[in-house]
Amino acid sequence: MRISARNQLKGVISAVKNGAVNGIVVIELGESSVSADITMESIKDLGIAEGKEAIAIIKASNVMFAAGSERIAGISARNQLVGTVSTIRKGAVNGHVALELADGNVITGSITNASIDDLGLEVGSPAVAIVKSTDVIVGVE
Repeated sequence: MRISARNQLKGVISAVKNGAVNGIVVIELGESSVSADITMESIKDLGIAEGKEAIAIIKASNVMFAAGSERIAGISARNQLVGTVSTIRKGAVNGHVALELADGNVITGSITNASIDDLGLEVGSPAVAIVKSTDVIVGVE
């Protein structure tokens, strides 16, 4: 199956924290990880378990950015991925920013051109991609 979500980050499940209704699934990508908040029903139906390969699926419109190379303190978003801007493609109003992580993974976000300019994002500059755990879909083969 092919899907339109731009970000499909492959990794291995390193932790599963069960809850009453939802659980947190952590997918190790290499030097970084992504946490997903999904239903316990999905965890069971997908056979989610530590050591199993999985894909973190994130729509580009769910990725936010901050300039700089430091994670942001005091923010509720669980996923903060530090990297270097590898490409910027501006459109009429919005643009796509791709951030290469230290482990070679790339995460792309769709933000306004004004935000790209206001943050001073340029190819080669450090940035942090921010994604809420509820915006991460978990896929398994």
